[in-house]
Order: sequence, then C-alpha cells, then structure tokens
Amino acid sequence: MSRDFNQVGKKTLGSAMYHGTTTVGLVCSDGVVLATDTRVTAGGFIAHKRGKKLLKIDDNIAMTISGGVADAQNVVDTAKYYTNMYRMEKGRPMPVKAAAQVVSNMLFSARYYPYIADVLVGGVDSSGGSLFNVDIFGSINKESMIATGSGSPVAYGVLEAEFKEGTTVAKAYPLAAKAIIAATKRNVATGDHFDVAILDKEGFRELTEQEKDKLLAQFTSSN
Repeated sequence: MSRDFNQVGKKTLGSAMYHGTTTVGLVCSDGVVLATDTRVTAGGFIAHKRGKKLLKIDDNIAMTISGGVADAQNVVDTAKYYTNMYRMEKGRPMPVKAAAQVVSNMLFSARYYPYIADVLVGGVDSSGGSLFNVDIFGSINKESMIATGSGSPVAYGVLEAEFKEGTTVAKAYPLAAKAIIAATKRNVATGDHFDVAILDKEGFRELTEQEKDKLLAQFTSSN
C-alpha cells in the first residue's frame, strides 16, 4: 500500500468527508500563514512521523498538501514548474491566484482518474496576501481562514475563537501553531510535530526548530 496522508480516521458525516492530516491557512494584513502537522499514515500504520506537507513553490507562494504522497508531490512539482516558467518569461513572480488556477486545472483535467490530493495555495503578490483551497476535482475557493483534514473541527474551534481578520503574521503564526497542536492532541490521524511558514513582503520563511519547540512548550503547558 502506498503511503497516504489522509487514510487514517476517514469518516463521513452527511456529505462531508474528513481525512487524516490537519492543515491551517490564515490571511493577515501583511501576509499569509500556513501550518500543518507531520504525521504520515498508511491505513492504521504511521509510516512517518516527520512528513513534509508544507512546501515552498516560489519566493512568494507555498502549498500545503494532503492525500496520496506521490499524487500530492506531482501536483507540487507541476506548480513549481509553471511558477518558474512564469518568472523566467515575465520577469516577475506568478500571482497567487494564477498558481492556484494551475493546480485547479491539473486536478480538474484528471477528474475521471483523479489525483488524490487536497491542497492550500497561499502567498503574497502585488494585491497582497491571498489563500485558496483546491480540492481533488479542481474546485477552487478563496479563503481568509481555513482548516482541512480530520483534525479541522478541533483546529476551527481554536481559530474561530481567536482569529480576527486584519491581524498581523506576527500574531497569527502562534495561533496557527496552537490550532495544529490542539488537533494533534485530540485527533488520532494528526500528530507527532508541526510546520509553520510565513509569506510576506520579505518572501517565504519557515519557523526554525527552536521557534517551534518554544511554541510547543507554550501551548502544551497552557493546557
């Protein structure tokens, strides 16, 4: 069986289906924050404790991924190719919405034999920060705050209580981490550790292990 980010804990509630993995995206006044957990599963087996689900696409764009590892990585590689080509041809970075549309087109074109991937595309361009959720069939939705995966109900509980539109990335990234940490404690398919990235006018920056350890200690001790 191939490793899958979102097989453990799959359940259907009405027409909504929640999968393993928890990802969070927040649009701020000065950028975008993305966060994920790091547990990789294959059925009931934890295949990896430090899987990379938050990836840089260009200096101004990043993605979070969930789903089949090979499918999700193929989507990332395709997005990197087109953003790189755009930068070389136009002499400027691709707009975030255009990058999300590239991903949407790729997933929609394969809808009859779909890529098992659900992604968040976030970043900063001349219009400011923006965030898009693209599902397995290529449907694209613009969001200002979103959580996906089986831990999303827990993550939403944290985000809806504390996130305010217009907040800065400096205030938002600890909140994104808090939402992921809460999900790791209350959802079996989410766990082990987390990654957080900030995209602003300075570009892409991922939190260091020391910064993440500090946040982990802060939110673990507060529970």
